Amino acid sequence: MNMFRLVVALLFLAYGLIIGVLNTQPITLKLLFTEFQTSSGVGIMLSLLLGVVVGGLIVLATLVWPLYAKLRKANRAALSTGGAGTSAVDGGP
Repeated sequence: MNMFRLVVALLFLAYGLIIGVLNTQPITLKLLFTEFQTSSGVGIMLSLLLGVVVGGLIVLATLVWPLYAKLRKANRAALSTGGAGTSAVDGGP
């Protein structure tokens, strides 16, 4: 499985390098209080990275945190009903 992840990561790295090499036109990114010039390949990769980060935060806020809170509540309920040896999930390291 680790070899598969390595191959996939290398493929995405190669894809990013190809995008960067093929898109060398200069562009100006204008933000609220600043602007900077970069190549269009870097702009594309930055926008993709920002999309991944924002999407990950949305998933974290709408799915992971509520499910984690629900799991903690279920573990507390299981422990309080006398099932001390049968918690829903091992605490882990």
